[in-house]
Amino acid sequence: MLLHMRDDEELGRITLAQVAQEAGVSISTVSKVLNGRQDVAGQTRIRVERLLEEHAYRRTTRAAREAPLIELVFHELESVWALELIRGVEKAAKAHQASVVLTESGTRQAPGPEWIEGVLQRRPRGVVLVFSALPTEVKQRLRSRSIPFVIIDPAGDPDPDVPSVGSANWNGGLVATRHLIELGHRRIGIITGPGDMLCSLARLDGYRSALSMAGLPADPDLVHYGDFHVEGGRERTVDLLDLPDPPTAIFAGSDLQALGALEAARLRGLRVPEDLSVVGYDDVPLAQWSSPALTTVHQPLRRMAEEAVQMLMRLRVREPVTTRLELATSLVVRKSTAAPAATT
Repeated sequence: MLLHMRDDEELGRITLAQVAQEAGVSISTVSKVLNGRQDVAGQTRIRVERLLEEHAYRRTTRAAREAPLIELVFHELESVWALELIRGVEKAAKAHQASVVLTESGTRQAPGPEWIEGVLQRRPRGVVLVFSALPTEVKQRLRSRSIPFVIIDPAGDPDPDVPSVGSANWNGGLVATRHLIELGHRRIGIITGPGDMLCSLARLDGYRSALSMAGLPADPDLVHYGDFHVEGGRERTVDLLDLPDPPTAIFAGSDLQALGALEAARLRGLRVPEDLSVVGYDDVPLAQWSSPALTTVHQPLRRMAEEAVQMLMRLRVREPVTTRLELATSLVVRKSTAAPAATT
């Protein structure tokens, strides 16, 4: 123990004894904080973690202590969209001889407070989160244990110090809407995602930009916010079709919402694409098997997940990383879009 402390001092690294002395606690208390133990007073834990973060304390035996795991955290695991991310993380983790543990916690904005205690005890090699941001305390506690983290497809606007991997949502909204305009549609509805998610707003901005570039008015009655699920897409499509002047095309902000739009059209006796064109977003495998096959914006979900894991691995060895990585989106034209009946 003394040899390790001397080596640390010679290298300019702070030791647990020094942290304990500065915090006014025992070495065993600092050790309990590092190990995620619950029997430490809240204010004491915060004080110790702040010192560990300030001094960039790193375990000298981290590789021996950490589990060969990458933790993937969602606020919900219901969607086929989530399955694509899981497959991408698993592929990249396997290449690094690591397994994947899945956790469901919290809301779209952040994981629940109970999650941090569990992850500190599990000590994974890194954490991939599908959220908009992380509370400051959570970031500090992860960093004090040398657990790197990356956010995928942030729902909001992550802090500059939070590494993230996303896609070109604005461009996705632009190309989807431009495709419908080029087919001759002039009344184009949109069912974007929740209004508190950055990706939803970016796709909506791309939609509006395409209309503006084509000299078309942006009718607020044609804009609806959804929830990225099938039922929400069906309900919002019914609302659009009930308008006095309904749209001839709908851009749905997710493939699941687009499937809901197809169902709403079927229930109304409308043919897709003859009576109503529909464009989705994500290009999950299910999109090509819908009836008709879905025109959609390809979002590289698996690659986004793989890039997040690669970023984690670089962070573990303190290599420089791009704080925000944005991957390209592209339009995949199938059979759910056509020129509007009035122009044929």
